[in-house]
Amino acid sequence: MSFEDRLGAVASAVGVRLESALADYGDLDVAQAMRWATKGGKRLRGFLVIEGAILHDVPERHAIEAAAAIEAAHAYSLVHDDLPCMDDDALRRGQPTVHIRWDEATAVLAGDALQTLAFELLTDPACHPDGAVRADLALSLARAAGAGGMVRGQALDIAAERADTPLTLEGTRALQAGKTGALIGWAAEAGPRLAASDIRPLSDYARALGLAFQIADDVLDIEGDAAVAGKAVGKDAAAGKSTFVAHLGLDGAKAEADRLVQEACDALAPYGDRADVLRDCAAYVVARDR
Repeated sequence: MSFEDRLGAVASAVGVRLESALADYGDLDVAQAMRWATKGGKRLRGFLVIEGAILHDVPERHAIEAAAAIEAAHAYSLVHDDLPCMDDDALRRGQPTVHIRWDEATAVLAGDALQTLAFELLTDPACHPDGAVRADLALSLARAAGAGGMVRGQALDIAAERADTPLTLEGTRALQAGKTGALIGWAAEAGPRLAASDIRPLSDYARALGLAFQIADDVLDIEGDAAVAGKAVGKDAAAGKSTFVAHLGLDGAKAEADRLVQEACDALAPYGDRADVLRDCAAYVVARDR
């Protein structure tokens, strides 16, 4: 099976689990909006959970719960990120964003509900029979998603847009390590956490992968096609955002992404050939077109 076929198969399985989790919420606008927000996308974070779990011999029935949880958390972050008070985007995955399709209040509530769904999935015994493992998953996700992780990164991004002085390259790295990297990091670590094993190799992998992912996004904002990307492009430059391309230039950013891919692959050495799918994932991250 090719890497893209494997990615698609996992995305489909995670999608089925999310549909099941959302099936009992009825037809209120907020429930419809939650389903809308979780459709489509590559489900890269869920993929990292599943592949990390395979490396640690974790049963898929447990891993799929954590994979659905991180995709719910990611979807929440996108719904709120798209709001007019944040990035003000009208298009996501080729479809109108939630606040455009419904309204801002529904988008806020749908994001809130998706965030809590993530923790519901992780703390349900279906995720793991050991309550200590479930508690560790929930605690680590709370830290990755909150004011020390993703939310911190978003706050730094907003502050940078309002500041008189542009962020340095190191400041941009710190911002993106939270905004983009924190949930990618949790996703990669979920497999060893489910196995109560050492998270360090996959944590190191994810740290490099998350930055490479963001650099690829910055490059796509310059070179991408909105019809292919499924979202607006060229917004970062127009807004004067501090991006890796702004600091390193287009060719320099691409070179840094390639270096980070190698760093991510090197971190997988303890797993030998068993981690080849994750090596392919690192290469895919910088080559993708959306």
